[in-house]
This record gives sequence, C-alpha cells and structure tokens, in this order.
Amino acid sequence: MRHYTIIRWLKLTLSVVVATTMLASCASQRSSDANEFTISILGTNDVHGELLQKPDRGGLVTISAYVDALRAARAEDNGVVLVIDAGDMWQGTLESNLVEGAVIVEAYNAIGVAAATIGNHEFDFGPVGSKAIPEDSTDDPRGALKLRATEANFPLLAANLIDNTTAQPVNWDNVRPSTIVDVNGVKVGIIGVISRNALLTTISANTSGLRIAPLAETIVREATTLRSQGAKVLVVTAHAGGRCTNFDSRTDTSSCNMNAEIMRVAQALPRRFVDHIIAGHVHQGIAHVVNGISITSSYSNTRAFSRVDLTFDRDTQTVSGRRVHAPQQACLSVLRSNGVCASPGDDPREIEIARYEGREISPNPEIERIAARAAAFARVVKGEKLGVSLEAAFEHPPSTESALANLMTEALLDSSDADIAIHNVVGGIRNVLPAGELTFGAVYEMFPFDNRVVVLDVTGQELRMIIAKQAHNQRRRAGFAGMRVFVDCRNDSMSVVMKRPNGESIRDDERIKVLVNDYLALGGDDILTPVIPENGFRIDSSMPLTRDVLLQWFRDGSDTLNPNDYLTVSRPKWNVPDPLPDSCTL
Repeated sequence: MRHYTIIRWLKLTLSVVVATTMLASCASQRSSDANEFTISILGTNDVHGELLQKPDRGGLVTISAYVDALRAARAEDNGVVLVIDAGDMWQGTLESNLVEGAVIVEAYNAIGVAAATIGNHEFDFGPVGSKAIPEDSTDDPRGALKLRATEANFPLLAANLIDNTTAQPVNWDNVRPSTIVDVNGVKVGIIGVISRNALLTTISANTSGLRIAPLAETIVREATTLRSQGAKVLVVTAHAGGRCTNFDSRTDTSSCNMNAEIMRVAQALPRRFVDHIIAGHVHQGIAHVVNGISITSSYSNTRAFSRVDLTFDRDTQTVSGRRVHAPQQACLSVLRSNGVCASPGDDPREIEIARYEGREISPNPEIERIAARAAAFARVVKGEKLGVSLEAAFEHPPSTESALANLMTEALLDSSDADIAIHNVVGGIRNVLPAGELTFGAVYEMFPFDNRVVVLDVTGQELRMIIAKQAHNQRRRAGFAGMRVFVDCRNDSMSVVMKRPNGESIRDDERIKVLVNDYLALGGDDILTPVIPENGFRIDSSMPLTRDVLLQWFRDGSDTLNPNDYLTVSRPKWNVPDPLPDSCTL
C-alpha cells in the first residue's frame, strides 16, 4: 500500500512538472510569436493598363481578389500586406489609354497600393490631352505623368531619375526618391529606381532634360538615408529586370541570367543591404535570392503577381525570416485536377473557383465597378469592325520576322510612297491579332502607342549604317519592309548589301525615303542613332498616327488575311552570320 502511494505521488508530481513545463513552453512560444509578425509584400510589375480579366484570368480585377485573400490571412495572424508596383502601370489598353492612365490610378487607390516606381512607359502620354509630344513651349512634356501622380493616394518613386537643371532627383508633386510606411509600428523604407536604358525606350521628346543615375549607387545612398530615419525594413521597387526559368529552389540561380541588370545591381550592393527587390521592365519571372537579397518579378500584363513574406522580429528589430514565392498565376477559376487557370473551352464540371490562402477568392467590388465603367466607356470604340477577317491568329513570338511583324511593316510601306519602312517590331508590338473579324480594339491592343509617322530622307550609306548597327542587335533587330539585307564579315570588316524587291542593290549615293515613327526618329531603341543629325530630325505634327495608318490599311485592304502569307522563312529579310563577331564593323 505504501509503495502504491509513493508511485501515485511520483506520477502526480511528474504530471505537474510536465504540465508546468509545457505551460511555460507554450507561454514562451506565445511570447516569441507576439514579438514576430509577417510582412507580405505583393508585387506587380508592367501592368500596362490591364484592368479587365481575359476572359477569366489576369486584370487588376483578378489581382484584387488575391490581395483581399492575402490581407484576410494576414489579419488572422496580426501581419500586414504591402502592395508595391515596379512601373509601367498604365500604358497599353484602350480602357486606360483613353484617359491617359487615370483609371489605373483609381484602381490602385482602391486596392491600397503603398508605392510605385516610375517606368519608362509612364512618359508615353506626354502633355495632358491629345498631344503625344510637346508641340510648343506651353506644352509640359511630362504633363500627363505629373497629373496622374497628383491623383494617386500613394507616392510615385524615382530615386535615380535626375533633373539635369538641378542635378538632383526630380521634384514633382507626389514624386520622390523613396518613402517610409509604418506597419504595425515598424518603419518600412521603399526606394524606387528605373533601368539605366529607360530613356531609350520611351519618347525622348518627353524625357528631355532628364538622365538616369547608376542604380546600385542610388540605392546605397537612399537606403542609408532611410536607415538614419528609422527604417528597419528596406524594399526596392525597380523598373529593371532579369530572367529565371526554374523556381524549384530560391537559392539555385542556375536558370537565371546573372548578367541581367537587376541581378548585377543586387550583386553590387553590400550583402543583405536591402531586404527585398521587386523587379520588372523585361516581362520575365524571378523568385530567387541573390547576394542575400530576395528578388521577385511576375512577367507582365497582370497574368501573375509576385510575393515574399518577411518575418520581422521586434526583439532584434530585424528581418529574421523570409519565404519567397514563385510567380503566382492570377485567375478567378481553375481546373480541379491541376490548379491551372481554366479556359473557356474547359469542361464546366472540372472548373472550380480559385483559392488562395485557404479561401475562395472574389474580386474587390470597388475594382469591379471601376473596371465596368472603363469598359463601358471604351466598348463602342473598341468594337468597331474593320471589314477584314483573319483566317488564323497573327501570333507575335519574339522574332523580328514573325508574321505580325512583317504584316505591320508591309502595311506601313504600302500606305506611303516611301522606299523603306522601319519599325521596332519586337518592343513596339504588344499583342497578337486574334483570328476572326478584326476590330479596332484588337489593333489598338497590338499597337497602343500614339506614335506619329515620320518620313526621313537619308542616303543609301546612312541606311547601311543603320543596318550595320542593327545586325549586332540579334534579340531586338528592327523590322523592315522594302528590301532584303545580306551581311557578311571578313577579317572583322562588315559588308552590307541591301536589295530592293526587284533585286537591285541600294547604292550609297542614292536618296532613300524611309518611313519610321517619331519614337524612332527621336532616338528610341537606339535604332536610328547612327544617323540622327546634331539638331535631330524634324517631326511634322501634321502627319497621322502610325496606328491610324494601320487601321485605314485594314479598312481599305483585303477581305481576308492569312499569317502564312507574311512568313519569310524561305526568303528571310535579315541574312546575317550567326554568330556575328562583336568586332565586325563597317
């Protein structure tokens, strides 16, 4: 009996000790958890005016559903969500372009964007109103951009966009180098920078008097300032990018182009100097850690978004943990079998509402109202039929001689009395032309830029200089119509033969009429820079918009068009050795 009593006493004592230990452990865990919280940073980049989903994926309408689901999840664990954009917000769709991006700013306000960096295409609208570039001294070349900034409830950031007059970052209303936001009592600093080549990829008339400062040096300077102001977390939103293709491991960068701009910037910074970079500009995906800094990018046109979760430790006042997510597809419904975005032709029985963070997603009603209003405003214009049917879609892979690229240059040449038409087809074409009856809206989305036709009078030798420079630009060569080009290289000496359709070679002393657009004439994409005169080419503001020329060509042309008729595989326009040595010059 005495042994039983002792054993029972020991068991009770042990259970009390274990329970006390467990309670102490739980209390300790709760105390630790209370001192940590999650900052989820949801990044968008290169939205390009995509407000509406197509047909059940993408668009800020869909993005808003994921933002709300993530915010609900963070509300449950006392965390916070920051939505940050990496530039090129509003140029690209009829719904946005008709109001020079105002509807996108309205949607960003409703979503609750914390900050956005300025991208190169933020300059595309030029002065407020119908003018794409300033035409007299009263026109502000940045008028539309400045107006959008005043309408935003969030700051636009541009730390390395320098005003040549002051040698300081631009000082416009609600445009600044960086900002600090308070989240759960912790200061988060956000720095905005833009690609070093940004001013070459927008209309130069709208960026006169500006220059780009080096990104890494700017980030170091601005981050140091933000730290001195109490920022404990540092985020960079950069309209500069890179590319990775595999997202299985965040530390394995073997699928990444480590020479890409944003990768070199991250490597140039002190290790872990900033906590996170949201990238963009080149429309590719990234979800990796480089030099101790996480970098995310989510392609373009809202088909995905990026995300990183930072764990902040109040005791150490540092980021103590990090989870980098792969680019997240943005769609309202998915296939049950694999979670892939559903398409219109899928079996309805296999489709379910998409879920995120354990909950069914639903678009934000305010964003839906904004989108519906914008769509109604654009619907009449967008639906105009042009009287031509496409027998198949004119796809646009990243190739200078795609069917769509050739269609565009041939149409422009056919609409003028020029000898040659040159166009930046890789960056200047933004969408496919879908099969079926062609509409104004489809052409607009293919070419949303308000670029004006320019006809230049150049010599054959000057044309040869343009072609010689482009021959080295393998990934983004200019497209053209009216000739075929044959490049050869012997002992680093380049030979360029340009042949007209009748087989005659273009002589150096000939005068050639070349149709381009004002973007190229002003130095865009560095295509015409070998021959741009010191005072620049004269831009005739009475000339029609490039898009209007295309629209009229469609209206006046054939009843049907087939992409196979515009392929040049058997007779390529560009004939260049591969590889072409860098040392090969005229």
